[in-house]
Amino acid sequence: MTASTVDESQLRDLIPSVLAALVHRGADFATAEDAVQEALIRAVETWPSQPPNDPKGWLITTAWRRFLDLTRSESARRRREVQVSEEPVPGPSAEADETLQLYFLCAHPSLTPASAVALTLRAVGGLTTRQIAQAYLVPEATMAQRISRAKRTVSNVRLDRPGDLHTVLRVLYLVFNEGYSGDVDLAAEAIRLARQLTATTNDPEVAGLLALFLLHDARRAARTRADGSLVPLSEQDRTLWRRDQIAEGVAILQAALARDRLGEYQAQAAIAALHADAQTADETDWVQIVEWYDELVRLTDSPIVRLNRAVAVGEADGPHAGLAALAELDPALPRYTASAAYLHEQAGDLATAVRLYVDAAAQAQNVAERNHLTLRAAALRSRLSK
Repeated sequence: MTASTVDESQLRDLIPSVLAALVHRGADFATAEDAVQEALIRAVETWPSQPPNDPKGWLITTAWRRFLDLTRSESARRRREVQVSEEPVPGPSAEADETLQLYFLCAHPSLTPASAVALTLRAVGGLTTRQIAQAYLVPEATMAQRISRAKRTVSNVRLDRPGDLHTVLRVLYLVFNEGYSGDVDLAAEAIRLARQLTATTNDPEVAGLLALFLLHDARRAARTRADGSLVPLSEQDRTLWRRDQIAEGVAILQAALARDRLGEYQAQAAIAALHADAQTADETDWVQIVEWYDELVRLTDSPIVRLNRAVAVGEADGPHAGLAALAELDPALPRYTASAAYLHEQAGDLATAVRLYVDAAAQAQNVAERNHLTLRAAALRSRLSK
């Protein structure tokens, strides 16, 4: 920390431990979160000219004093003022436990997935309500109400028993899948939070999730063209892939797998690593990828995993084998029709592929995907007309 600038990344990294310290000391979540936000504003205003020797201690003290100010006028809460001292600085082990509890709180099962994501981004990630609203393409007032309801819901939850780590990971997974929108890069935010969570827990699935994020994000620059159109994995310019990020993701994954406690995120990361390892699309080890999908099916029994496995089978054993695997699934599954179109194209049945691509485009959930499928149908029509 210098006398002229505030390291905003460092500031945001301190938020979970500061908020957790207040909640651990008896502050209700909603008021504590408001107090921490005000302490952050104060830090941005004062630290450039008066940098603290202990940034976290400064934030905890300032936030706690603000919490007392906010609650002092409410007679029912005055007892809180004498429950603890004014200079609380938790030790390292307590800090890790409290930070993990905060993640559990923000992903509490009483919250909807959308509310859990919003509360995590606000309370743990330190994003403003406006930034979160922009990322989710909703009015700021709508997001403010969602976050306010979420804070009220968890305000009376006691942090006296372990939460569900899988729920926390699912929330971060949802954050990552939102990608980029507005002025907030949610993929980068999910990676930052996953790194933070990795530092507070020793679970290989947390490491697996971080590896998965890094491996997927490493291919981001190659996924779209300048006009915003999608580039299929097989057609991506692999020189645009971030090899340093791939190497980091693979190293984290290998360390997690070595602990022999396989989970779904480690299996997903292993599939992503096999894609990243191939120098060209033709060099992709589809046989191993199918084996990892078999592990994922065993772990999750997810219809979407079975759908992705069918496409991988089509690559490993031929499109007719892929279509046979696909026929066992519900045609109402998302991207079922697009997958069937691709496999029929690979099998040389272009007329059926065109019809299915058109149907899939009508079912697409976003403009980029719809345009990609429409263009694919048009390209095949052109080949049929020759």
